[in-house]
Amino acid sequence: MINKTTACGLAIGALLFSAASHGLSASELSEKPAGFGLRPLTMIVPFGAGGGSDQLARSMAKAMEEVAGLNFQVVNKPGGGGTAAIPDFMLSPADGYTVMEHIDNAISAYAKGDIRENPAEDWTPLCMTQITFSQIYIRGDEDRFTDWKSFMEFVKANPGQASMANLGKVGSMELVVMSQLQNALGVKVKQIAFDKPAERYGALIGGHVDVLFEQPGDVRSFLDSGQMKPILTFLDERPEVFADTPTHKEVGADFEALTRFRGFYVKRDVPKDRTEFLAAACKAGFETEGFQAFNEKKFMNLINSYRDTEGSVKLINDAVQTYRAVYKELGIGK
Repeated sequence: MINKTTACGLAIGALLFSAASHGLSASELSEKPAGFGLRPLTMIVPFGAGGGSDQLARSMAKAMEEVAGLNFQVVNKPGGGGTAAIPDFMLSPADGYTVMEHIDNAISAYAKGDIRENPAEDWTPLCMTQITFSQIYIRGDEDRFTDWKSFMEFVKANPGQASMANLGKVGSMELVVMSQLQNALGVKVKQIAFDKPAERYGALIGGHVDVLFEQPGDVRSFLDSGQMKPILTFLDERPEVFADTPTHKEVGADFEALTRFRGFYVKRDVPKDRTEFLAAACKAGFETEGFQAFNEKKFMNLINSYRDTEGSVKLINDAVQTYRAVYKELGIGK
C-alpha cells in the first residue's frame, strides 16, 4: 500500500491548489515583441492524432491565434510514451517559435530518470490548461460484465486473462495507478501497451481488450454515443456527471490517485519578452469562450485546470516529489 502522506501531493495539489494568475487577459495582451511572430510557430504534440493531447493542442493553438495574432503548425511526434518528441524539441532554436504541449508523463519520466530534462528548469512552462482524473471503461454493449462488481467477478473467475488497453511506459501515471489499484485489491489485469490513442480505443471497441484506462474528456464522443461506459473513477468523490460510477476508494482501494495534467512549454533560453508574451497569450487563449467551451465539453471544468508559469512550476516540482516517493515504494526507477 502506498503511504498516503508521501503519495498524495500530486492529486491534492492538482485538485486544491489555486495559483494566482499573473498573466494578461485577452484585452490586455501586449503587442508582439519586435520581430516575433512573422512566420508560423510549430506546436509539437508528443502523441498521435485524435487523442486528448492532440485535441488540446489544436484547441489552444486556435485560441492563441485568435487572441495573439499568431499562426501555429501542429506536428504530432508520438512514441516512447511521450518522450520521443523531446529530442526534436531540445534541438529546436531557443527563439520561441517552437512550443511543446506535454503531459505529466514528462514529469514522471524525469522523476524516474528516463529523461535528463527537468520540465520545471530546462523548459519554461507557459501554462497548464487541463487537469483531470482517470476512469476505467468497458464497451457499451459488453454483456460479460456491466459494472465494476461484475468485472471483478470476471477477473477473479478468469485468472490472468482480463486485459486492459493502456500506455506502456513503465512509471507512467497510468501504470502507477493501475499498480496501486491491483496491489490494493489483490487482483491482476494484463496491461496491453498502445502508444496511439486511436489504437487503444479501437482495441476496446473491437473486442481485443476487456477494458480501457483513459480520461473522460479524451473519450467523450464514445461516451456520448454509448460505445463506452465508465465502471470506475479514480477520484476521492464521485463527480455529479458520473454519479452512477463508483470511485476507487469506494471499492476498497485506499490511495490518493494521481491526476493527468497537460500544458505548454518553450525552451528555457527563449528571450524573456517572447516567453512572457506567449505565456500571456496562453492565459488569454484559455479564457476565450471557445476554449472554455472545449474544456467543458471535455469534462475539464470539474477541476480547477489553469496554472500560470509560477503555478505550473510548483505543480511540476510537487509531482516530481510524489512520483519519486511512489517509485521508491513500488521498487521502480533509478
